[in-house]
Parts: sequence; C-alpha cells; structure tokens
Amino acid sequence: MPNKTASTRFAFIMITSLFFMWGFVHNLDPILIPHLKKSFSLSTLQSSLIDSAVFIAYFVMALPAGYIMKTYGYKAGIITGLALFAIGSFLFIPAANTQQYAFFLTALFVIACGLTILETAANPYASLLGDPASATQRLNFAQSFNGLAATLAPIIGARIILTQGASDEVLSKMTDSAKQIALASEAASVKTPYFILGSIIVLIAIIFAFIKLPEIKEEATEGKSILHTLRHSHLRWAVVAQFFYVGAQVCVFSFFILFAIKAAGLDRVKAADYLGWGCGMAFMIGRFAGTFFMRYIAPPKLLAFYAAMCVLLCLGAILVKGMPAVYCVIGIAFFMSIMFPTIFSLGINQLDADTEMGSSLIIMSIVGGALMPPILGYISDRTQNIQLGYIVPLVCFVVIFYFGWKGHKVVPVN
Repeated sequence: MPNKTASTRFAFIMITSLFFMWGFVHNLDPILIPHLKKSFSLSTLQSSLIDSAVFIAYFVMALPAGYIMKTYGYKAGIITGLALFAIGSFLFIPAANTQQYAFFLTALFVIACGLTILETAANPYASLLGDPASATQRLNFAQSFNGLAATLAPIIGARIILTQGASDEVLSKMTDSAKQIALASEAASVKTPYFILGSIIVLIAIIFAFIKLPEIKEEATEGKSILHTLRHSHLRWAVVAQFFYVGAQVCVFSFFILFAIKAAGLDRVKAADYLGWGCGMAFMIGRFAGTFFMRYIAPPKLLAFYAAMCVLLCLGAILVKGMPAVYCVIGIAFFMSIMFPTIFSLGINQLDADTEMGSSLIIMSIVGGALMPPILGYISDRTQNIQLGYIVPLVCFVVIFYFGWKGHKVVPVN
C-alpha cells in the first residue's frame, strides 16, 4: 500500500485481520451442523437452526450497528463488536457443560451480533486507511482474506471438532446410557477451540483499544423513510435478490458436509476437506475471476449468466449421484462468488440521497440466510433425501437470474 506510515500500515493489518476472523467463524458453522446434529441426535431441520441463530442477528443488529457507529465512532464500534464476538465464543463452554442445544444457539447469536457490528465498521475503514485512489484495491485485498478463511476453516475445524468421539458403528453397539455419555463428551469437544478463538479475539480487542485509528467524519444527511427509498424498483428487486442469494449461499455451504456424506458416501473429515479445498477455494477463485471478467462483460449480464449456471448445477446436485453431485455443488460455489457485491452495487445504483437507507435495506436482507436453510432441512427430513433439498437454492438462483436480466434496470421516479 503506497505512502503509508508504519502506524497506518499496522492499523490496516489489524482491520484486515477482522475480515479473516469473521470469515473463519462463519465457515465453522458447516462443521458445527453435522457435529451438533450427531451429538444431540437432531433432525436436519433442527440442525439448520444454527444458521437461523446466526443470520437472524444480522437483521436484528443492522440498525443498532449503524447507530453505534454514528453515536460513538467506528473504533468504539469495532471494540464493541469484538467484545460480543469474544463473549459468544466463551459461551460455548457453559453451553457444552449444560448440554443444552438452545445454549449453543444463543452463543452463536451473540457471536453474530458482534460480527454484524464488525462488518458494518471494517469495510469503510479498509477503504479509509491509505490513498483514496487505491481504496477499492485495498478493500478487495482485505476481502480476499475472507475467502482464505472459507478455505481454511472447514479443514482446520474438521480436524479439531469432527475427529472427536466414537464412530456411528461404535455408537450403535453401545447401551443407551453409554451412548449418551459418549455423545455428551463429543459435544464438549467444541470448548477448547472456541475458548482459544475467544482469547484471540480478546487480544485483538485490546490491541484495537490502544492503537490510534482515524475517525470517519460523515456529513449529516436528510433522513429518508423506508417507503420513500423503496420507490426505486431496482432497489426493491435488489433487496429481494440479496435475500435469496444469502439464503442460497448458506444452504450450499452449511449443508455441504451432510450432502457429501449422503450423496457420495464420504466420511465427515473427507467431506470437510472438499468443503475447504473445493467450495472454499472455488469461491475465492471465482471472486478474482469474476472481477477480471467484468472488464469485458457488463456486471448484470455476468450476474445473470452465473445465476443460470448455478440453476443448472443445482439440477445436477439434485439428479446425479456420487462424486459428480459433489462437483456440481463445488461449481455452484464458483459461480455464486460474485453475487453479493454485484447485487449490492446494482441495487444502490443512482439512489442519490436514498443511498444510505438503500444500503441498510440490502444489508438487512441478509436475514435470508436465517430462513432458507430450515426450508431445505424440512424438505430433506420429509423426503429422507438431502439432494432434493437443493431445490431451495435452485429457486433462489432463478430469482437472482431475473434481477440480473431485468430487475436491476433503473426506472426513473418522481
């Protein structure tokens, strides 16, 4: 990064670490789903509540996060977000001790509340720290560490969490009391990794408390109502498209391990490796490739093409068996990689004074990640076929295709 002082460079390194940390903890959720599903003998629908607990927090905390930034400043917001992140991580210890699934969901909700605040603060700071001419480059560089976390978290998490406990074959031979003790011990295996994670976050929070960060000065803008902002039809479609996109992404990543086990007969650790080296790597490469393609292809057209490819790959994930089905899902990860930022930028296009409210509405639509996974889980439980559940992301990508094809177009309003 050009012309940075040592202190500014260090501040940027610390901000970039946040992108990695929230990417890492988000991508532990696909590890927690099969782990807690086995430990608590949950249905697929019940295990999907892990995603619901996380993404409902984005809806609940979106507006409070903005209030914290405006009232107390971005540095205070970052420290508040890190504090909630750490508290939620430490709550995994009493959750494991009490053996209550609801306690685990509460801990995840608290973590996600912290992540909402962090994501609200970190993006403008990544742009702020340095030469304004290279702001976009800095932000993309910081976001690449989120993709790196998507690759590493499943691989590391599987070896720390999924390798603990007895196999299904061993459990089937145990008495009910012995099986209950074994599963309780397995659920407790999350205590050490989340204690370490919480401790790292506390250390990062302490560092942020002592480093000097420039405050972002925002000009006061005339408040706009939600109804006033929603006059823009392309924004309405962007909110809908982002709702379905986040729902699709969470379904694809969170259920991948269960999908790979059922569709291709992989064991849990091997499935997690395919999630990391396959889906995570494909997602990261897809972002770089999509950025390159946008030099030559208009973003809406590329978005529509990528969405159409995801629809076809979802059909493959539903209809084929074995490793080809797994490869179809990895392909989905590649083609959905550009969707969040592309939908966001097209949605706030030409909003002018409504831009701030429009941005908040699109961020709030992340709640789709809380509502779509239970639908997939319900279909999977009812049909006893998780592959059929992938009709959910298929429908989501159809909506995104329409947004890229037609819904993104700006219609003048009075």
